[in-house]
Amino acid sequence: MFFRVIALAALGMIVVSQTHAETSSAPKLRPEMLVTTEWLADHLKDPDLVVLCIDSTPEFYSRGHIPGARQIKLSEIAVTRDGVPSELPPVGTLQQAFSAAGISNDSRVVLYGERSNLFAARAYFTLDYLGVAGRASLLDGGIEKWTAEHRPLSTETPAVKAASLRIAPRAEILIDTAMVRNLVAKKPGTITLVDARPVKEFTGEQLSEDVAKAGHIPGAKSLFWMDMLVSSEDPVLRPEAELRRMYLHLNARADQPLVTYCRTGMQSSFDYFVAKYLGYEPRMYDASFYEWSQKNLPAETSPSK
Repeated sequence: MFFRVIALAALGMIVVSQTHAETSSAPKLRPEMLVTTEWLADHLKDPDLVVLCIDSTPEFYSRGHIPGARQIKLSEIAVTRDGVPSELPPVGTLQQAFSAAGISNDSRVVLYGERSNLFAARAYFTLDYLGVAGRASLLDGGIEKWTAEHRPLSTETPAVKAASLRIAPRAEILIDTAMVRNLVAKKPGTITLVDARPVKEFTGEQLSEDVAKAGHIPGAKSLFWMDMLVSSEDPVLRPEAELRRMYLHLNARADQPLVTYCRTGMQSSFDYFVAKYLGYEPRMYDASFYEWSQKNLPAETSPSK
């Protein structure tokens, strides 16, 4: 019995040691990338604050928005290029869109938007691509949480003066098809390739919209972007510990490339955002499975678990 107790104690020490090692090696959280509705309500009148609503339908903004919020239409920051939807327009066009919304390099930007903050995540990725996301955050829970808490809404469109915005584009966070092919061709386990689409689209049981090929890029792992939210009605991010477990399940590591993709680069923007929030240095394949299948590149299918 004595030796068994010693053995169990030793095993416990090993488990604790491994857990500590996993925790200590985890990338550092970036809490500044997320703000609560309470924080926003307290800072709504800050002179440097810019609240941005990202939408694709006029009524999303016009029927009631956070007081003082400015609007950027999704079509201003995501366009169809070479037949692929939701691509980034030229950096000059993007710079002009955010500048026209009154964003300067001194602005404290809070983003929310349509589809449970999916469009806001796309705007964050765009700002990150332009090299100006250092003072930008997502509103945790979006307009859904704001209205559920009976906070004020406005139907007035604020007068906005264009601002000067200096950009420093980060081309390295944008991955094209050739780059993905090269990464996939490397030894398995040297890249974390994350597919943000619904699970049935990942497995190949269901085709993505306007995509003829079933399945996913070889070696990719599935993390449906909505699974990181409490629910579509309450689109608050799940607790940090849960999110970390999700990325660890993908074998995400701080010392190897992490690339997100989806159908056209929209859903993967959310996985990109959460990965960066957790401290990783993600990149995104914007043309995603839409272009991959157009080029008739190999795809894997797998049954649902």
